[in-house]
Amino acid sequence: MLKILILPGSARRDSVNRKLAAVAAEIVTEAGAEALLVDPADFPLPLFDQDLEEAEGLPAAAKSLKKMFLGASAVIFVSPEYNSSVTPLMKNIIDWVSRAESDDEPPLAAYKGKVAGLLAASPGALGGLRGLVHLRSILGNLGVLVVPKQFALGAAYGKFDESGQPGDPAVRDGVKAVVAEVLAVATKLR
Repeated sequence: MLKILILPGSARRDSVNRKLAAVAAEIVTEAGAEALLVDPADFPLPLFDQDLEEAEGLPAAAKSLKKMFLGASAVIFVSPEYNSSVTPLMKNIIDWVSRAESDDEPPLAAYKGKVAGLLAASPGALGGLRGLVHLRSILGNLGVLVVPKQFALGAAYGKFDESGQPGDPAVRDGVKAVVAEVLAVATKLR
């Protein structure tokens, strides 16, 4: 069974990206794969600092996240856009997970050959698309195969009901299209 890690780039409790990530997890499960929905608040990390890493090694939260990445067949990144780019939280997670824990570990072990999909939600009209451009570039440079299909939900505030479900079926359809492509590619590469 495919294991799909779903990583929101926001730790805010009422984040629309966390809501979108939860929708993705439901769709992954409905498709017959295992969804591993991460709550970034459960993995507090210091800002990446190579001096800190050399002095103390990888933080426990980074080791746990890295283990999840290594065990996943694919990752769905669900990231808001901050100042037309990726969020500091998402970039920090990516950086810590990229680090080798020993001299014999291959570089970027958690990323090389991994399949990924991109989702975003934003109160702005573009829905986080500018941030996804940067995220796609970062992941591609780390050896991740990012599927072409992506989904960005603009004017996202008010698009989810009290239970976290989107009111517009087009939102589920957009997420479902990305999930389907991720699962198809991950299955072929398995």
